Amino acid sequence: MDVMAAASAREESGKNVLHMEVGQPGTPAPAAAREAAHRALDSDHLGYTLALGIPQLRDRLSQHYKDTYGLDVPSSRIVVTTGSSGAFVVSFLSVFDEGARVALADPGYPAYRNILKSLGIEVIGLPVGPENNFQPTPESLEKIEGELDGLIIASPSNPTGTMIARDEMEALVSYCKERDIRLISDEIYHGVTYEQPACSVLAFSDDAIIINSFSKYFSMTGWRLGWMVVPETLTRSVECLSQNLFISPPTLSQLAGVAAFDCAEELDGLVVNYRRNRDLLLEMLPKAGFDKLSKAEGAFYLYADVSHMTNDSQEFCRRCLAETGVAITPGIDFDPQRGHQTVRFSFAGPYEDMAEAGKRLINWKR
Repeated sequence: MDVMAAASAREESGKNVLHMEVGQPGTPAPAAAREAAHRALDSDHLGYTLALGIPQLRDRLSQHYKDTYGLDVPSSRIVVTTGSSGAFVVSFLSVFDEGARVALADPGYPAYRNILKSLGIEVIGLPVGPENNFQPTPESLEKIEGELDGLIIASPSNPTGTMIARDEMEALVSYCKERDIRLISDEIYHGVTYEQPACSVLAFSDDAIIINSFSKYFSMTGWRLGWMVVPETLTRSVECLSQNLFISPPTLSQLAGVAAFDCAEELDGLVVNYRRNRDLLLEMLPKAGFDKLSKAEGAFYLYADVSHMTNDSQEFCRRCLAETGVAITPGIDFDPQRGHQTVRFSFAGPYEDMAEAGKRLINWKR
């Protein structure tokens, strides 16, 4: 967010910025979702909804799991949330007590760590790298001293774009089940994959908590709409927490979300564009010296080891913005221990911007 603020200040001064720092699609919500929102503004008073979400959206999400994964997930287990961020808060509160020990990958999405810490939960960082595709494994969990209460995974992941293969996912789920470790799976980048579709933890467990969002594949970041799939035994706890913390998810966004499921062709076209951007940057970034890159199998990020260029990624990104107009993100939030030697590139923007950014970075005199 600090990088976004600096990029905005540069733009306000009249200078050009190519945005590779922002983890959001550069496109609006799909057409049918926007049309549904317009109709709702004209005809619906947009009052509170049920804390668990409107029935038609929960039913549509249930059908989504049938159509996409071949899984029967009853709508009674689906909870609509105020973005995935709301789902993180509610899920952590529902299953972890103060002092619980929860593991997550470093590098990983920083909000997991920050929300857990704010709730008095101990965060156990798992250093991961290219050797394990930047993902947790049973072997990495075995190295942790003491018992774990929870594990958070993300496939595809932010900031690396890497995925957990189906057999590896099954092994991880089995490991957690055998040791009574609560598994929370962040699946918000499902749909944004390039070689293989992502598999859901729901294929292997009904005890895990699944978190997803309309922000990424559906290109609806500012609509603040997400969902959870929870075990039946947690539904009432999650409902009560949601009522008290958020009252209900945004009504207008929920009505638009129902219509978004009719836009697969439009949305899959966006994924084609992301892949084109990825392939371009995989060709150009090594020419600029960024030759140690994560394997971006999904999402729209490339994570780069820049230890041969800098030991201060924050200053490196500041200079990059000031000297080239290309905004990229330092790794310090994603990995508190090693992030001073890494940066993240987002390739969710227009192809022309990615091409121009690649040229500027190649010509950057560091």
